[in-house]
Amino acid sequence: MTKALQVRPDELSRRTILLRGVACAAGAATLLSQVKDAKAAKMAPAAAGYQDSPKGAQQCDGCALFQAPNACQLVDGSISPSGWCKFFAKKAS
Repeated sequence: MTKALQVRPDELSRRTILLRGVACAAGAATLLSQVKDAKAAKMAPAAAGYQDSPKGAQQCDGCALFQAPNACQLVDGSISPSGWCKFFAKKAS
């Protein structure tokens, strides 16, 4: 029989609980910080297939990711309102 992680009552002190709680909180804070940094990173226009001209009726100023006057939540750099990329997501009406 393999020995699973077992906590005996005499090993479970307030100090142990407090230290484990602090370790969990520190780990969660580190993870949230990394997720926030990843969200802030934008991709290069070429990686998104960005072009300065629209693709049919699809263009940046009609995309949910477009940030007026000339930015995007995903693509780095100056974005033309009449541009297009492969991540186009039509704005909700």
